[in-house]
Amino acid sequence: MYTIKNIKNTILQGDCIEQLSKIPAESIDLIFADPPYFMQTEGELLRTEGTKFKGVDDSWDKFENYAAYDAFCEAWLKECKRVLKKDGSIFVIGAFQNIYRIGYLMQNLGFWVLNDIIWSKPNPVPNFKGTRFTNASETMLWCAKDKKATYTFNYKTMKHLNGGKQMKSVWEIGICIGNERIKDTKGIKAHATQKPEQLLLNVILAASKVGDVVLDPFFGSGTTGAVAKRTNRNFIGMEREENYIKVATKRIAEITTEKDNLIFNNSLDIKPPRVPVKQLLKDKYLKENEFFYSDTEEKSFKVLPSGHLETEEGAKSIHKLSAQLLNKTNNNGWVFWKVKRNNQFISIDVIRSEYLKKELDFEPIAL
Repeated sequence: MYTIKNIKNTILQGDCIEQLSKIPAESIDLIFADPPYFMQTEGELLRTEGTKFKGVDDSWDKFENYAAYDAFCEAWLKECKRVLKKDGSIFVIGAFQNIYRIGYLMQNLGFWVLNDIIWSKPNPVPNFKGTRFTNASETMLWCAKDKKATYTFNYKTMKHLNGGKQMKSVWEIGICIGNERIKDTKGIKAHATQKPEQLLLNVILAASKVGDVVLDPFFGSGTTGAVAKRTNRNFIGMEREENYIKVATKRIAEITTEKDNLIFNNSLDIKPPRVPVKQLLKDKYLKENEFFYSDTEEKSFKVLPSGHLETEEGAKSIHKLSAQLLNKTNNNGWVFWKVKRNNQFISIDVIRSEYLKKELDFEPIAL
């Protein structure tokens, strides 16, 4: 049995099912799995000008039949579920050839599907024979360990990366071309199914924290490890093929960890320490019996030593009273109320931020 400490940031050579069986239970924060798709490609693929296109014809993608493929997938998925922490999650990517079979197996094993994410390719490989639509997408199943499990989702980080809007479950990311595509000394692509780093960047930034362990049981050319190292996470890779391990090892060695990158550090999703109004009164950041003014500055209420606001109906919290004034069920009172300072209205949230910075050395980033 391995210990996580001894195998962090290493590539384990061998069959993934055997290697997974040596990983301690509930020890992995995030799994990204890019298994064989069982493409069942037959014959040569020729480009329109007549040159041969090298698709996926490697031995690791060949299975006797669907039953053999299903048995293989069920075995490694069972082990992934065992090693995943209770609050961890897993992404499994596939295409039309295999993703429906994998989804069926995952649901049978008790995984809880959070999203099916579509990787939309603006530059897909064309359908050379012209007998079908050009296949321009792949699907990722993002799953928690079970229906009741908690899991990491860095919502604010992903919203920021999407220009201030909620990130959708369709990600438009180009396939690996140009300098990103790793090639051997003969100029041939080192791995047939190398995934773009942006895809893994989205996965890792969305569902992990700095220092987490990200496991990839089908490590290939090492994209998961490269992005994990860059974003200050740890990785564990598993790979059968020695030539892929050499490619991945060299690639990862050349990556620099960006420790000061605020986005990679999940700064947007780190919740500030809780500070009650009563604490701000105690430390003289707010004054007892001063008035809190509504966001429109039309209504005012006296703050009591308890931190509640005085009303004709009795003392109420800043949140409950602001919701009442807005005819809402709930409302964030910190961004609603203001106080007067030097004849100017200042949000009590600004005052709270000053307290966090000076007293607790916590300063949320502004982007």
